[in-house]
Amino acid sequence: MSGIGGISGVDLGAAVVARLVASAVDEVVVCPGSRNAPLTMAAWAAEQAGGIRLHTRIDERGGGFLALGLTKVHARAAVICTSGTAVANLHPAVLEAAHAGVPLVVVSADRPARMRATGANQTTDQVGIFGPLVPTYDVAELADLDAVPWDARGPVHVNVRLDEPLVPDGSSYPSFPPRIRQEGGRSPRYDGPGLPRGPRTVVVAGDDAGPWARLLAERSGWPLLAEPSSGARRGANAMRTYRLLLATELGAQVERVVVLGRPTLSRPVTRLLAREDVEVLVVPGPGVWPVRPPGSITLEGPPGASEPEHADWLERWQQADRELGRRIDRLLAEQPGLTPYAVAAAVTAALPAESLLVIGASSPIRDLDIVEPPAPVGERRKVIANRGLAGIDGTISTAIGAALGRPESSRAIALMGDVTFLHDQSSLVLGPDEVRPDLTIVVVNDDGGAIFSMLEQGAPEHAASFERLFGTPHGVDLGALCAATRTPHLRVTSRPELDQALASPNGGIEVVEAVVDRSTRRDLDARIRALATP
Repeated sequence: MSGIGGISGVDLGAAVVARLVASAVDEVVVCPGSRNAPLTMAAWAAEQAGGIRLHTRIDERGGGFLALGLTKVHARAAVICTSGTAVANLHPAVLEAAHAGVPLVVVSADRPARMRATGANQTTDQVGIFGPLVPTYDVAELADLDAVPWDARGPVHVNVRLDEPLVPDGSSYPSFPPRIRQEGGRSPRYDGPGLPRGPRTVVVAGDDAGPWARLLAERSGWPLLAEPSSGARRGANAMRTYRLLLATELGAQVERVVVLGRPTLSRPVTRLLAREDVEVLVVPGPGVWPVRPPGSITLEGPPGASEPEHADWLERWQQADRELGRRIDRLLAEQPGLTPYAVAAAVTAALPAESLLVIGASSPIRDLDIVEPPAPVGERRKVIANRGLAGIDGTISTAIGAALGRPESSRAIALMGDVTFLHDQSSLVLGPDEVRPDLTIVVVNDDGGAIFSMLEQGAPEHAASFERLFGTPHGVDLGALCAATRTPHLRVTSRPELDQALASPNGGIEVVEAVVDRSTRRDLDARIRALATP
């Protein structure tokens, strides 16, 4: 079948989908459109043949983050969209994938060359639309497909110029192979040279650091400062209150830091890595602009174990961590009503072994960082967050994608703030034929942006402008919003109510709204920080 200018859109679309299947892409998200009809209809045919699992979403931004969530739990996912602003709506998810090193495949439909720069409907310059961080491959002929790195380590953009006809006339699509299910990857074995003995050393495990950070800390007898989404926050060396301890005399004694993953959560860690009296060794992770503080030394891989010079170094951290954790727990137990920290503590307490947790940006992941005790080694909890750019975009979609991509999870929970939830509320719109995971979405509702009350903007001298510019109260009835999408909703105002709600999931996607008070947040955080000082 030939198009007006060469190969037909139907044949080229089928060839693109065949390449996706052949490269072990097993999850495909499609968003409706006319120009991308050859691609989406070929994807439907591939699903019918058992080659892929298909997901349809009406919003490209949500569709992009759905594919991102699927990929972050070791599925291989692609998202297909039509031309014009549809492509631009994928930009937040693509940028997150680029900075986090997630191999997301973006396939956009485009007009053939003769229709470019002619004022044709929904036509813009899509080649390079995601900027220099994401390579674009312009595909107009079958031969162009050979240049696409379908197994790239980061996101790749395949822009397909589709000519008419755009729908089949009865011709059969090529057969697709059975679906290839990708298993979770294992960390590569590495036994690099050990580091010299002597300096008081800590291991910083940022987002997606993986188990090597824990193994290095345990084998060397060093404290482990692991963020919740590091994949390393478990075992006896992990410090729950490390952010606060870095501001104490103990933190001042650190002489060397080994960094794995992408640390993004706290200013104390940023200040530690910037200290001139601290040697910083970095194991670069995936994604653009990996962590490389000025003056740091880049390692080819995780170093081997190194016997510490100071035998009591780890013990001092462990004792301080236990004592500070107890003081924090006592303070939080004394607070009236439900606090954001209590919500985070309830969520982590509700997670069994083999569970999945997706954490929203801003306050929730930082709250969890303070209250979450390290998990036992071997429980295989999966904790993910969008920390490449740490935006609140697409968190609901990411969580749905992660839950769909990890069906073996014993429990799937997403923890996020109310503004994050509202930012992605359209992702609760699922068609009747779309598969729905078992996912409990816990929304910490303080009617606005609590994160800013803890920053410079929240200082008393800025009180006159704070609510309008940063607090941004919205007054939305989340129950009514959920009712519009037939999403089960439960509103709780106390820890016992929250514990009961988390202990009795109903199945499918459900929302638990935990109502907290934002007005006392800045004072409570100051009191928590004060507990770390003598």
